[in-house]
Amino acid sequence: MRGKLITLEGIDGSGKSTVCQLMKNEKRFSGHVFTREPTTSWIGDAVNRALRSDTDLIAELMLFLADHADHISRLIRPSLESGSNVISDRYSASRCAYQGATLAGLFDEPLDWIRSLHKGWTIEPDLIVLFDIDPLVAVKRCGERGERSKFEKIEFLKKVRSNYLRLAADEPSRFVVINADRPLDEVKEDVFRTIAHAIEGQE
Repeated sequence: MRGKLITLEGIDGSGKSTVCQLMKNEKRFSGHVFTREPTTSWIGDAVNRALRSDTDLIAELMLFLADHADHISRLIRPSLESGSNVISDRYSASRCAYQGATLAGLFDEPLDWIRSLHKGWTIEPDLIVLFDIDPLVAVKRCGERGERSKFEKIEFLKKVRSNYLRLAADEPSRFVVINADRPLDEVKEDVFRTIAHAIEGQE
């Protein structure tokens, strides 16, 4: 039986990585394969270096796509085919949402263009959990990381959030939108319940 692919998405400061870490220590999710994008491979490292430098935006996107392709062939597909469930902290929706915002001045419909680049070879998630939060709250959670260019970061994350919500509206059967502007325990339980139900039919 093929495993299921669950991805966690959301803007910076939404809490998804924190919840993912908590999930790793949860008994009911033991045996699942946990991963993330960008990956820890040399290609993922190249992506992170590009994000820290003045890299051409198209080149940056292509690095993300290369990392995604390697991730699928090296880990995602073999794990799913062996029957393991895979939970990824960020996946293709992040690329569409973030690079869709980054490339907004270069293309009329960057989100659609980026989506088209994935067609025919990516593996679509069985469930996408979107941690939705007001960018102002998210930036405050980021602390010093967000304070350096607070206004610019908030304006950018508004575009990213809008892209995420558009993706969710386009695929309501695949996305579950979670209100992440709540205490961590409430968000965690909501997410855990949603994922357990998707994987095992549990409430």
